[in-house]
This record gives sequence, structure tokens and C-alpha cells, in this order.
Amino acid sequence: MRRMVAEHRLHPAELILPAFVREGITEPVPVSSMPGVVQHTRDTLRKAAAEAVEAGVGGIMLFGVPEHKDAAGTAGTDPDGILQVAIRDVKAEVGDDLVVMSDLCLDESTDHGHCGVLDADGRVDNDATLERYAEMARVQADAGVHVVGPSGMMDGQVGVIRAALDAAGHQDVSILAYTAKYSSAFYGPFREAVASSLQGDRKTYQQDPANARESLRELALDLAEGADMVMVKPALPYLDVLQRVADAVDVPVAAYQISGEYAMIEAAAANGWIERERAILETLTGIKRAGANMILTYWATEVARGLR
Repeated sequence: MRRMVAEHRLHPAELILPAFVREGITEPVPVSSMPGVVQHTRDTLRKAAAEAVEAGVGGIMLFGVPEHKDAAGTAGTDPDGILQVAIRDVKAEVGDDLVVMSDLCLDESTDHGHCGVLDADGRVDNDATLERYAEMARVQADAGVHVVGPSGMMDGQVGVIRAALDAAGHQDVSILAYTAKYSSAFYGPFREAVASSLQGDRKTYQQDPANARESLRELALDLAEGADMVMVKPALPYLDVLQRVADAVDVPVAAYQISGEYAMIEAAAANGWIERERAILETLTGIKRAGANMILTYWATEVARGLR
């Protein structure tokens, strides 16, 4: 009877698998702070994508980890950079059976670890960064991506990316805007996963955890600039923001259950403090209940298999 009258149900198609692919490795490299998650080789990434399709997962979000980084993050705009190569690999493996998404940000490719290029004073230069984002959008679209996910939180990024995609003939490539991305303490394991070289913090361009109304302002701007989908990140600490965003829009809403959220559950379960599978499903159901149409989660394939 509980199953029959349940108000919310998870579905495999609503899940998106974040995946890391690292240049120059021959075996997957485990992420120590995220048990079960690895930096993939090109071959193991293809296998992970195929497994996601078999499980019924809706999408995959790709993050590239290049061998060489520089101040401008040139690996991010190199047509033969690891992320662009990975997009082509996954498309060759699964075609359109999986929505292929890509992170559109410079932080994985810069030697300073910030999401944009820096000015002479070491501050992120918003407008110069937008030029780089436009170029990134074009090369990712040329590689065959279905959806780009600008995660850098630069002012005006969605509009610049939409214009760049349209001008290059990629009108069908969608934009999943990281609309409300907070300056969170829960990103730590992710930074290990992408071998981040971050110096300082990102408080000047990510949102203050104390603010909620600010997210609605960012939401209005992203929609006006042409966002096709919007995202709240992290998920669990910001369910109130997620609900407010979902109530305010008529476009699909995503939430990212981030690395720190994953790591906490895995660590507690490993110590026998909580029931792992129940905790995973409970958190995902809570995210959906708050209004998410899509959920990025590192458990996507595992959960999808259990739901089928």
C-alpha cells in the first residue's frame, strides 16, 4: 500500500552520471575520498557509458582531467583535449542512447584552479573568461555533445554561450545552466577527482550559502539569456532553494548530489552507522520531492539498476 500511494518515484531516466576521464593513464585511478568512483581511462569511460545505457540512466556528465595545465586552460579549448576526445568516445560508443553532457568550465584545465582566466592582480576576469567559454562551447559542440553545462558562475555566461553555439550552427545543443552554485564546503572530494590546483577560494563568483533570494535573481538572468535547463548545486544543503527554483520555472530543473554528499554516506555506511542503500534512496527521493526533474549522482548506474 505504501508503494501504491507513494507521491514521488525515482526513475532511471531522471538520473545523470558524473564521470571523470583522465589523460595519460592506462588503468582507472580510484578517488580515495569517493569510494567506488574513479578517474577513467578512455576505454573504461566507454564501458561506463555503455553500462549506464544498459541500466536505463538518462545522461552522463563528463569532466576532463588533462595532463598539462596552464594559466589560460588551453586544454579546455583544444579540439584534441581530453574532454573533447571523451565526448567523441562516448558518442561513438552509445550514440544518442544516452544524453551526453559536458562540463563547460576552465577549472580542470588551469594551473591556478580557478574557473576563469586571471587579470594582472590575480582576480578572475569575467569578460575575458566569457571569451574562453564561447570557444569551449564551440569545440564541445563540434565533438558532438548534446548538452553543455557552464559551471563557472560568470556573469552573462549563458547568453555568450548561446550566441556562440548558434553562430557556429549548433542551435540544437542545449544549455544546462548552473544557476545556483554555492560556495560550499562539500566540494572537497571533487577537487581530488579533477586533480584541482585551486589556490585560494571561489567566494567572489560562487553564491553565499546564507542567501536564497540571490538564486532567484540568477535564475531570472539565466532564463533571459536562453538557458534550456537550470541547476541547483549542491543538493541536500539547498533543498529549500531547489524548491523555490522549481516552483518559479517551467523549464527542467536539475540538482547535483555532489561529491561531499556522496562521501558522507559512503563513509558512514562503511563504519556501520547507517544503512547504505536506504540512505542513498532516501536522499535521492528527497531531492526529487523538492522539485528536481533530473539528479546528477555518482550512484546513477547502481540506483538505476535497482529501480528496473
